[in-house]
Amino acid sequence: MNPILIAVIVLGGIALIAAVVLFAASKKFAVFEDPRIAKVSALLPGANCGGCGFAGCGGMADALVKGADAGKIDGLNCPVGGAEVMGQVADLLGMAIANGEPKVAVVRCNGSCEYRAKVNEYAGLRTCAAMHACGAGETLCGYGCLGCGDCVNACQFGAIRINDETGLPEVDEEKCTACGACAKACPRQIIELRKKGPKGRRVFVSCMNKDKGAVSMKACKASCIGCGKCSRACKFEAITVWQNLSYIDPEKCRLCKKCVEACPTHAIKAVNFPEPKPITEEVKGVKEVKGVKDDSPAPLSSVNVNKTN
Repeated sequence: MNPILIAVIVLGGIALIAAVVLFAASKKFAVFEDPRIAKVSALLPGANCGGCGFAGCGGMADALVKGADAGKIDGLNCPVGGAEVMGQVADLLGMAIANGEPKVAVVRCNGSCEYRAKVNEYAGLRTCAAMHACGAGETLCGYGCLGCGDCVNACQFGAIRINDETGLPEVDEEKCTACGACAKACPRQIIELRKKGPKGRRVFVSCMNKDKGAVSMKACKASCIGCGKCSRACKFEAITVWQNLSYIDPEKCRLCKKCVEACPTHAIKAVNFPEPKPITEEVKGVKEVKGVKDDSPAPLSSVNVNKTN
């Protein structure tokens, strides 16, 4: 027989046997993937930011499908897509989902250059993580913002920038998706995700210093000193003081701003509230219209009456 023909037959036989083996192996070790996972992934924004708690949108999609099979997906949320995307996912999976309140990143440090002077000169790798590993940084405060911009680099949406004048990060509420990447990047955990609040209004303690009052004030003039005046002023039990630091519970806070007025160091910030009217425009009890004084008699309580027997 022709050697070439023999070689073709042998190689063809080997290929046929290999194909049968591969086919059998693919059937035996096949991993089934629910087709709904691909559909959910297509609805998700694809940012892979990790704000949902999973490594990427694929992991989130898999968790959503498994949650739907278990009958509940309320605990799962895509911060980038928001309520609109989660509503579409819920419709696809035939689930009802509660609308969560939108959140935004807040910077819990008010130690600008004005309140927190530099006492050291750092010459190492210019990142917050590296500076934090070396100690307190360039100021006396070992809890405040280091200003190197790790949070800025972590944000995929351009929602954070470092203010050149204050040296502190600022969050653009319109761009922030509350993915939490900035909070994870901060080695001192001064960035917190809080509810945006009605009309974007919120009140929070802009400090993380846990030192005692005299020590914290030496490091930063705008620090919380743990005096408890804010807690005593709050009528809703929304403020607790622990380890010399106040914290406002956003679930209990009613935005009355009594704590803001009570804080002696102005460490509590009220955001997006309207500016108070000048005192000349407030109603004082004296009726004046265009400079014409009210001629009505004074109240009886303010008039001295001499009683005669």
